[in-house]
Amino acid sequence: MKILSIHRIGLGFIGLCLLIAQGCKVGEKYTQPTLNLPDQFRGDTLSYFADTSSISNISWKDFFHDPTLKELIDSALVNNYDMKTALLNIEIASKQLRQNKYNYLPEVDATIGSMNKQWRSKDFGSGPSSKWYEKHGTKASENMFTYLSQFGSEIGFSWEIDIWGKISNAKDQLNAEFMNSQEVRNAIQTNLIANVAKGYFNLLMLDAKIEVAKRNVTLNDSTKKMLELQYQAGEITALGIQQTESQRLIAASLVPELEKEILIQENALQVLTGKMPDRIKRGTSFEHLFAENKDISLGSPIEILRNRPDVRGAELELIASNANANIQQAMRYPSLSLGGEFGVNAMLPKNWFSIPGALLGGIGANLTAPIFKRKSLKTKWEVAKLERDKAELSLQQTVVEAVSEVSDAVITVEKQREQLEYARLRVENSQKAVQNANLLFKGGYATYLEVITAQSNALNSDLGLVELRQEHLESYVNLYRSLGGGWR
Repeated sequence: MKILSIHRIGLGFIGLCLLIAQGCKVGEKYTQPTLNLPDQFRGDTLSYFADTSSISNISWKDFFHDPTLKELIDSALVNNYDMKTALLNIEIASKQLRQNKYNYLPEVDATIGSMNKQWRSKDFGSGPSSKWYEKHGTKASENMFTYLSQFGSEIGFSWEIDIWGKISNAKDQLNAEFMNSQEVRNAIQTNLIANVAKGYFNLLMLDAKIEVAKRNVTLNDSTKKMLELQYQAGEITALGIQQTESQRLIAASLVPELEKEILIQENALQVLTGKMPDRIKRGTSFEHLFAENKDISLGSPIEILRNRPDVRGAELELIASNANANIQQAMRYPSLSLGGEFGVNAMLPKNWFSIPGALLGGIGANLTAPIFKRKSLKTKWEVAKLERDKAELSLQQTVVEAVSEVSDAVITVEKQREQLEYARLRVENSQKAVQNANLLFKGGYATYLEVITAQSNALNSDLGLVELRQEHLESYVNLYRSLGGGWR
């Protein structure tokens, strides 16, 4: 009865510890800090209705209209090495998270076979294992007699009860890290889509520049022939022909430079798509690269918390830091562990698996607490709290930079739209100036210098328009990316 009472007391103690473990999770529960977001983005001059959708919620397949560009992006998302690495990191984090679920279970180890045989001599101060010698019908010697002989197999377990929530906080930490690995992948995808689009737009711009350069070479050739006729008639000097040739060479020298840049840009795009250097095909039109949808808006600044991978990732890092601080705090408190073993043990090999004579069993419980660890546990806890504060500051900074980036992108889109209109007017004016200069020169009312100047201005204005058109296209991509679009 006495032994039974002791067993009941032990089981009751264990049950009480398990009950306490359900409600003793220490630390601070995560709450999102105040981010002080504005009501709208600075520079948001887009007119839209309340029921319009945010740009960030549009899939990249719907945002871009050019089929060639969409094919490039799709290839990059499948073959890009950064994307492949990110997917492997997600798989690693997923396995670590799944493993944490088993931390609530006891650890079980099996000793398949063990042998322990020890010898002593007369000065050891103890006698030999008499049963061993009795079994063998011999007398123990004074020196190097068999002192201990054991053969056994056993199964043992150990189980730490999660009293203070170390395992559950570890689960929160690993879950945040797993979700953050997905946000890293989303951020890589968003930037990858933007870089592919910009590279493709740059190719179109370089193609357009070559056309401008070749057109100006043809125009200069025509002017040069006209001047050669006047030179033969004695109306002008050779200087006019030489200056016209210089202007033609300027335009002609652009062609090999642009061809070089095209090849380099094609190689860079192929790297993004995970392929070896090769030619990149183009679409048939420089216009209508984006899907036309007037019923869209920037959305409110609070939407970047849900859409931008870097902001979402920064908050997940804060959640993980908060969980780690809770873990370090729990390490300072007592821990309860249960253990036990069951198996067979005998002095002679022939009795190794003798049942029930060789059976052994045991169970125990340990409640341990750190007393003096040279302040290491407290220091780790304090450092973890400071790391959590750093993660919160990082989140605040990421949000501020994200809102500012969107505002910059909006302003750039609007102002470059105005610049683009002025650039178109400048091109029209330059083309008219070239036509008028040629007519006046033929009529003797203008000099060849005025013709060359008009052609030079036309070349510069045409190239400027092409560059500005590319920058305007890129500004839309930057706006889409800054709002968190592209990963859906």
